[in-house]
Amino acid sequence: MEELAGVARMGVSTLHRQFRDLTAMSPLQYQKQFRLQSARQRMLMDGLDATSAAYEVGYESVSQFSREYSRMFGLPPKRDIRALRDAKVVAIDAA
Repeated sequence: MEELAGVARMGVSTLHRQFRDLTAMSPLQYQKQFRLQSARQRMLMDGLDATSAAYEVGYESVSQFSREYSRMFGLPPKRDIRALRDAKVVAIDAA
């Protein structure tokens, strides 16, 4: 954050406040959400398993990734991806 604040020519607290005003979340919350959405996309589109996706987006603990994923999307990674794929098949069949 210090480096980014320096590039933006503002203090760290000012950067945090501006970031929160623009995104309605802290930089850490934004990073976490971005990582989880990226992992979900990689699992859905590229067929990665949860462990590989977690490591690829920067998690060091798969259990932490799974907890945060479940909190954000309402299901553990494997069940969420299966539900998304099943919903896609149903939508395609209905068309």
